[in-house]
Amino acid sequence: MQIGCSAPTSGPLTDADSIARIATEAEALGFAYVTVSDHIVIPSDIDSRYPYSDSGEFPSGTQTDRHEQLMTGMFIAAVTSQLRIVTSVMVVPHRPAMLTAKLVATLDVLSKGRLTLGIGAGWMAEEFAAIGTPPFAERGAVTDEYMMACKELWTSESPEFDGRYTKFADVVFRPKPVQKPHPPIWIGGESGPALRRTARYGDAWYPIGTNPQHPVNTLTRYKAAIARLRKLTEDAGRDPATIGLAYRVSAPPGTVAKDTIDGERRLFTGGADDYAGDIRALGDLGVTAMDFGLLAPTLGGTLDAMRRFRDDVIAKL
Repeated sequence: MQIGCSAPTSGPLTDADSIARIATEAEALGFAYVTVSDHIVIPSDIDSRYPYSDSGEFPSGTQTDRHEQLMTGMFIAAVTSQLRIVTSVMVVPHRPAMLTAKLVATLDVLSKGRLTLGIGAGWMAEEFAAIGTPPFAERGAVTDEYMMACKELWTSESPEFDGRYTKFADVVFRPKPVQKPHPPIWIGGESGPALRRTARYGDAWYPIGTNPQHPVNTLTRYKAAIARLRKLTEDAGRDPATIGLAYRVSAPPGTVAKDTIDGERRLFTGGADDYAGDIRALGDLGVTAMDFGLLAPTLGGTLDAMRRFRDDVIAKL
């Protein structure tokens, strides 16, 4: 089981020294990877519903510093030597396909193959409008086409693509990513489209368990979602055994009291022992990577949370 934690791209810990300290401490403590999130700009007024809270309110607020995701990942790669960087997740329609392919290839090459590309279609219509992306309503189709275009650029010596949203030919795209055929693609999201996207071209499924509309927050619900993914993968003509399972948890131990859903304990509630048990249970289902939100308001609090998680949870596995 690979265990990861978050690195800050927004909020009070986005100065260079704090990001570097968190990343190097994560590497020293034995975390396999850090995650970096993706927002380019936050509009002042947001009507779009945030998928991962019961209230639908965006928890980070609008008035805070934010760094670009892939640039932050490059900075982390420069101050570490083995730690992997996972985009959690990159909103694919935010950047043109050619630019995305180049940024990803550059990061993979300069990190010596330490990038995992977590992707999603996005949820904030106002951010799409501010950036000037293709229409928000078409974000699923844009995501799929952009990723197919990226794969063409990453793998073909004479890349050509003729799509609805992007077209290119007669271009030289070098260097290619270090990882072959390209960095692993983890598909974020819990909905039907996310599962179908994973089945078609994902290397792993990467949900958050706490989406109120599509919860995978008990073992029974998660098993059912895995079964659905396997059926979709077979229907897509792929071997389900080739699709990995990763899982993201937003809150550290002790944040949410233990409770039950239909008589079954909700995953990742309670304390350190409960978390360790849940990690083992998901590992038994085939999950090979999990990451946890351990960021605190201060650098000291964050480092303490990371050390406690190592000592109180990882040590029990």
